[in-house]
Amino acid sequence: MIDAKNLLQQLYFIHTGIDAIEIEQITGSGSNRSYFRIRGKARDCIGVYGESIAENKAFIELARHFREKKLPVPLVYAVSDNGLCYLQEDLGNISLFDCICRRNRQALVDFPEKNELFQAIRYLPHFQFEGADGWDFSQSYPVATFNTRTVAWDLNYFKYCFLKPSGIDFSEPALEDDFDRLTHELLSGELFSENTNTFMYRDFQSRNVLIKNGKVFFIDFQGGQRGPVYYDLASFVWQAKADFSLAEREELITVYLDELQKFCQADADNFRKTLRHYALFRTLQVLGAYGFRGCFEKKAHFLQSIPLALKNANELLLNMPEYPHLSKIITQFIHKQQDDSCNVTSNLLVTVYSFSYKKGIPEDDSGNGGGFVFDCRSIHNPGRYAEYRHLTGLDKEVVCFLEKNGEVFPFLDAAYALADTAVKRYIERDFTRLMFAFGCTGGQHRSVYCAQKLTEHLTQKFAVNVKLIHREFCM
Repeated sequence: MIDAKNLLQQLYFIHTGIDAIEIEQITGSGSNRSYFRIRGKARDCIGVYGESIAENKAFIELARHFREKKLPVPLVYAVSDNGLCYLQEDLGNISLFDCICRRNRQALVDFPEKNELFQAIRYLPHFQFEGADGWDFSQSYPVATFNTRTVAWDLNYFKYCFLKPSGIDFSEPALEDDFDRLTHELLSGELFSENTNTFMYRDFQSRNVLIKNGKVFFIDFQGGQRGPVYYDLASFVWQAKADFSLAEREELITVYLDELQKFCQADADNFRKTLRHYALFRTLQVLGAYGFRGCFEKKAHFLQSIPLALKNANELLLNMPEYPHLSKIITQFIHKQQDDSCNVTSNLLVTVYSFSYKKGIPEDDSGNGGGFVFDCRSIHNPGRYAEYRHLTGLDKEVVCFLEKNGEVFPFLDAAYALADTAVKRYIERDFTRLMFAFGCTGGQHRSVYCAQKLTEHLTQKFAVNVKLIHREFCM
């Protein structure tokens, strides 16, 4: 098995002439590539290892091309002779997605990173038009152009990786009829034809927008190809976990259309009509991805996005009568989801604690005793570092620290699985009290973060009362 870390250490030495001081793996979300943050006296950078040389080359060449067009993407410092590894500029670990997820339904008018959000939307037409100018689409990965075949791939992703494994009853001929109608709408839009020369980013979403010093930078564009402008905007505005309201989506679309006028004239009403078809298509595609990553690859955090994606699909289909069977299928999923979530009135009170082991495990004041206690001390401790000591697991800097290498996610997935089983049984048996407690050394960072996450998880999934207590500090 190839040691990606060792290969990147060698590449860093070849590039700088000195050894790296520190190299640690960071989470790559849904990517199959491996990412490492490398620190050294010469420079800090991100090291990437990917087994697809063609995919690596697409990123490297697109990064060079975009920088020539003055578009904000990372600089590629060095590439290994075999094409499996490369070093790129480190733009930090604060993504626009992180900021959006932490706004807690805060209106965009009060959203602290609203400027960066609008920056990202305004840059999109520049990637689509300036990015296409002079780009050789034969270098695109895995294909050069969005077409009937690529549409079929994504629709089948939904059918085979999400729909069929679910056990939902459906008519395959009726579904394919809806797919045919959707394919026709996608490939006949006003701003796209086989001769259109616009760049489709393919994975334009807030997770791939990094914020550094108040400016936005873009990553993960290696799947870009010739394609319609609608797709990227739909990907961004209807991203499931961003959970934008209808009014917020309209505001973002308006900002995009204002910037689009610099490159072409588009009828706003017709644009919005076509955009809805792309939003539906993109939502079906990501449901396929969530099903594959969650059910087949057993990455449970992808499953948490499914309810939000189903909500998006349902809202879109309410005003799209041309897809009757898809509408029926999504409605069935919504009903199944409600049944599976035990969405019923319950007298159960779930108390979630964070605590310090130095001060002992919290007592159960219900008199029942027991409950679940999770030891968070196996997770890397931000409290060891001076810059985090005065913060808590609710602060974004600590959240980024805990999430950046991904080790906290399997820990939480295991806790969620135990909690879900217990809560369901307690509801069924009409019990009234249940306790979960997360402990770490100081009760300030890891335990606070995990207690917060379990509280959010239970609140979203069950109709129960959840009480959160961070025992070692006052809220």
